[in-house]
Amino acid sequence: MAAHPLEPLSAAEFTQVSATLRRDAGVGEAFRFCSVELIEPPKAAVLAWQQGEPFSRKALAVLWDRGTSRTFEGVVDLATDAVESFTHIPDVTPNFTVDEWHDCDHAMRADPQVAEALGARGVTDMDLVLFDVWTYGKALMPPEFADRRLGWVDAWYRSSPKGNPYANPVPGLKFIVDMNTLEVLQVDDAGEIPKAPVMGEYLPELVPGLQVRTDRKPLEITQPVGPGFTVDGLVLKWHEWEMRVGFNYREGPVLYQVSYGGRSVAYRMSFAEMIVPYRDPTPDHYRRTAYDIGEWGFGYMTTSLELGCDCLGEIRYLSTVLTDSKGEPYEITNAICIHEEDNLVLWKHVDGDHGAEVRRMRRFVVSCHATVANYEYLVYWRFYEDGNIECEVRATGIMVTTPLPEGQTTSPYGTIVDQRTYAPYHQHFLVARLDLDVDGTQNTALEVDSVVVPTGPDNPYGLALTTKATPVARESESGRDFDWNTQRGWKVVNPDKNNGLGYPVGYKLVPGACFPVMMDPDSPQYKRAPVLGHQLWVTKHHDDERWPAGRYPTQSLDDTGISQWIADDEPLENEDIVLWYLFGIHHITRPEEWPIMPADIVSFWLKPFGFFDRNPSLDVAPSEAACHTEPGHHGHEGHGIPGEDLHAGHEHHHH
Repeated sequence: MAAHPLEPLSAAEFTQVSATLRRDAGVGEAFRFCSVELIEPPKAAVLAWQQGEPFSRKALAVLWDRGTSRTFEGVVDLATDAVESFTHIPDVTPNFTVDEWHDCDHAMRADPQVAEALGARGVTDMDLVLFDVWTYGKALMPPEFADRRLGWVDAWYRSSPKGNPYANPVPGLKFIVDMNTLEVLQVDDAGEIPKAPVMGEYLPELVPGLQVRTDRKPLEITQPVGPGFTVDGLVLKWHEWEMRVGFNYREGPVLYQVSYGGRSVAYRMSFAEMIVPYRDPTPDHYRRTAYDIGEWGFGYMTTSLELGCDCLGEIRYLSTVLTDSKGEPYEITNAICIHEEDNLVLWKHVDGDHGAEVRRMRRFVVSCHATVANYEYLVYWRFYEDGNIECEVRATGIMVTTPLPEGQTTSPYGTIVDQRTYAPYHQHFLVARLDLDVDGTQNTALEVDSVVVPTGPDNPYGLALTTKATPVARESESGRDFDWNTQRGWKVVNPDKNNGLGYPVGYKLVPGACFPVMMDPDSPQYKRAPVLGHQLWVTKHHDDERWPAGRYPTQSLDDTGISQWIADDEPLENEDIVLWYLFGIHHITRPEEWPIMPADIVSFWLKPFGFFDRNPSLDVAPSEAACHTEPGHHGHEGHGIPGEDLHAGHEHHHH
């Protein structure tokens, strides 16, 4: 059994869930397991739990019956090996699965309609073709297929066997597929556009005339006596920070019970949704809005960090386990990277004859990478010695492009990135779910604006600036907008806990990378996800409020998330509250991002604001006087140990 109520399901538990449902709930071969995850015990129960006490252990499986197109939720009690409930959930479509993506790919290759349509465009070598199935919003689905689990399929082709799979789109051609039967229901043909003469390759051997540079010198990061953090099972400790790591199919990594110096900062932090609407109304793109977390699952898309040089230094890895659509477990080796980094100067002052006092900044990093079709998302949660938390996301990978008709030189909906080729504008909205518990669960969110004082007798030179803090008092006031003019930020304070200076302890959400939705509220995509309409939402905590665009956004028509949660207008002052912060990339595409995109970097910060009485990093030791090494001296590059498990109970030491 698990050692802690929040420990993710193990391979044995995943196997037990599927076996129990097959045995006792009539789950047969027609069913797909869309997801299986731990039912986290209520927050109050976890906070009250003491080591050694028993706790319940239950799992939720979402299943799709391909024979009847019906969705079921099955709850299994792992302690008693019993099906607690098996419920039909009407009028919803669960997330697509990785297996379905591959099954659809195989079906497309075998379908004569597909071969005929591609052949008419001169595409005959199926080994060079990439098929990519996308989900629909209900309002955009062909009405005659509205009752089906429906995918639409894009096609691209490589210029050579090792070529960029996204280099050459087949424009104007989409295949509408029944994902239950894998039957091509319709070929959407908006007309042929001749292939553009693009250079879409990024592998050095495929780029004409490219010489790989040889002038980059080694940069080695070593910690000769080991790292400054410990990994004890799933509990991470570094400096004054302590936290627990979890993982599930939908959110990917989750950080629980984050504390500094034994004081609570957050109960749970994760990404709850990612919505990517393409802002191009043409036939190739009007359907292209991805819900990468709700429709597919960030956990399912997480890639093994042993596949590339993703982290540098003295690394520990955590592996994790998920299930395929048969309910069978599989492992993602090295899913999460844990390491610490030097980050230049923490604080410094030069005091005349007394010289310089300087401290180097260190940060502790928990990271993972996900490949979502053509894009990669790299997620870094960073913890600093001064109590700051930074959440950074990097987007890289390959942009979607489209050729223009011969004679056309521009598109109003994108940037020209190659010969007769444009990359459409789009937006990447991420929703961070931040269940902050600042020195306890009873908190209040304050909206803080800087206010210009009018020139007058008390302010003769017009220099005075004050701040105004307004409580977000009720859920009817829940949706808040960033305001550049007032340099707005948001502060979560504990009204019952004062610092040594006499005012409530707090943490400030410092906005970054946020932008307006720029979408008509009556548009189908906005109606599915009104969470996009504000940069911050504040809600009262409920254990079951996890998905701000709805539990089942696949093929959704209207919101079943945030707009329903706030309808009861609960009070928010001195309550257990959750912040939902929207940030990401308003992607006005550039030629320099083609054929592969250098990482676009966005972030936001959580900074202590009166949580401490003074700079908490005064105790950081001065660096040893070794700023300059002798010429020719090199250390040794540290390597992470593969295979440390999200279920391991001990630390693996580096040799």
